[in-house]
Amino acid sequence: MAAPLLMSEKTLLLTVVNSIRRRHFSINLVNYKLNISRRQSRFISTQNQLWVHRLNASSFYGRSRSDHHDQLHYNQHDRHYHDYDYDHSEKSSKIGIVAVAAATVTCFGLFKLFWDGFKIFAQESEKPYCKPSRQVVIPTDTSGLKLTLYQYQTCPFCCKVRAALDYFGFSYDVIEVNSVTKKQLKWSDYQKVPVLVVGANAENKQEVRLKDSSVIISVLESYRQDPKASITQLNSYYPCLTEKEGRKIKYNFLNKYFIMFPITQDSKTQEERIEERQWRQWADDHLVHMLSPNAYRTVGEALQAFNYFSEVGEWEQNFTTLERYVVIYVGASVMYVMGKILKQKYKLNDDVRISLYEACNEWVKAVGKSRLFMGGDKPNLADLSVFGVLSSIEGCIAFQDVLQNTKIGPWYRRMKEAIQNHQGAKTLNRLTSN
Repeated sequence: MAAPLLMSEKTLLLTVVNSIRRRHFSINLVNYKLNISRRQSRFISTQNQLWVHRLNASSFYGRSRSDHHDQLHYNQHDRHYHDYDYDHSEKSSKIGIVAVAAATVTCFGLFKLFWDGFKIFAQESEKPYCKPSRQVVIPTDTSGLKLTLYQYQTCPFCCKVRAALDYFGFSYDVIEVNSVTKKQLKWSDYQKVPVLVVGANAENKQEVRLKDSSVIISVLESYRQDPKASITQLNSYYPCLTEKEGRKIKYNFLNKYFIMFPITQDSKTQEERIEERQWRQWADDHLVHMLSPNAYRTVGEALQAFNYFSEVGEWEQNFTTLERYVVIYVGASVMYVMGKILKQKYKLNDDVRISLYEACNEWVKAVGKSRLFMGGDKPNLADLSVFGVLSSIEGCIAFQDVLQNTKIGPWYRRMKEAIQNHQGAKTLNRLTSN
């Protein structure tokens, strides 16, 4: 991947571009955009045809037997998305280089600037070594996976992933990412957290980088169902499509709430799987939007929240003093304003606490009085997702208000105990030892 342009290089680049724009470059750029548009159209047309294959003997992985009537199946033999992206990005690079070769070698950087608007997947470079902020070692872990989690300690999506890792008894390293500089993620164009890196081993010939909290959890659950499966293979069932919205890139991971089963009997019914998926999505699309307006409701609450984040994230150990204070005070100020914006965007109650209370009570009602968890006697993925989201504000004033004004407390405490005791590790160890 081309190195980022320095300011002086950008100035020179703009000068060169302006000088040749009326001749060769504008014509070549138009042709380049047309070529990219045609490729994307063919790609989208092709990929829309890939999700109509039902579970059959020729494709080893499908979804659970009870689910396959209402789910689509990705056939990995029909398309390898990353291979497609690599082949076509390489051809596009040649086109971009030819278009600006008459100017200067520096113009190669321009290709990267334009390429960001056309790429379908997040590209990555070689990952440099980062010393883990801490290590979570589960002595009973028999998975054989080398896992490294890039995270913000109190990000609700990162908390979801940690809840799943801890409950199922996976050992993993943690790398705390600076939320302002994000220097720990400079190796990737995907600048969001969490990212779970799975090291190479006998089953995974090369390192795998899992992105999006729901995809990560689905891959881990799919692996639990069949520990002999390759993480690379499982990850291929959750392809990423991107589109540019202004200056931002929107990532869309297909199938992210579905579990990929081998052709064996699923222990859960179709209704249980549907309910699990619905509430996992509810946690991402609804519950999480209650957090910021409540955690940063006032300037005082915003500062209290960020000081709590600094404590549990061990920012004193992971960042310099200047970085820590910048994140606390700048972050608290920004998030106080963002809380007001998000309140309007998601049409929350004038008293945002009421919206948070209503969401928590909605979850308690869905679990019901006859079940300890939504998963029954033990948590399912929906339980882990909702707990993870709420745990991100556990030390904030807003969470204490939630415990006092809703009935979610007993369920939350049961979840916390189950996760801290790695109660799901028994299933993982039984499967991996076979």
